Amino acid sequence: MHVSYNDRTDLLYIRLDDKKQDVINRRVSDDVVLDIGEGNKIIGIEILDASMHVTLDRLLPVKYKVSKAAV
Repeated sequence: MHVSYNDRTDLLYIRLDDKKQDVINRRVSDDVVLDIGEGNKIIGIEILDASMHVTLDRLLPVKYKVSKAAV
């Protein structure tokens, strides 16, 4: 997963899958566009006017944990 934010355009993009593939853009609201890839899976989420919808200082920088799969 990759998260990027452009403060000049106030655009937040969350990339869920790093695989190169063709995508179809599907607008789900005035400010949210989903990138749909192979198998009708969501590949990315684009949020326009992100500062109005997301508390950016809580989101950026992104903190995460990687959990080990059960054996």
